[in-house]
Amino acid sequence: MSDMVFVSGLVLHAYHGVMQHEAKVGQTFKLDLKLTINLAEASRSDKLKHTVSYDKVVTIASEAFCARRYRLVEAAAGAVAAAVLDNFPQVRAVAVTVHKPHAPIAATFDDVGVTVERTR
Repeated sequence: MSDMVFVSGLVLHAYHGVMQHEAKVGQTFKLDLKLTINLAEASRSDKLKHTVSYDKVVTIASEAFCARRYRLVEAAAGAVAAAVLDNFPQVRAVAVTVHKPHAPIAATFDDVGVTVERTR
């Protein structure tokens, strides 16, 4: 199945990271979520009950990402993926990408981050 609901570029401020100043000051992260879901019924019925609400997905993802401090963005991404699967039983798989554009790296770069994929 290739049906998907997605949210791209969700901007959140959080305190994740290994460095001491990351825990104090925090930084801006961007999240991309891709939810694999069967949208056949929603495409026929035109009813919200046959899909997932973008608003609720954003709320659940934001809460999971910001609920606590993670040293690794891998752990934060995993928490978001688990929360999506726990709260939306119709979602068959989820991919969460966390972009850390202000990572403390002594280099010039466009983007760094991780992607985790979880399935039922």
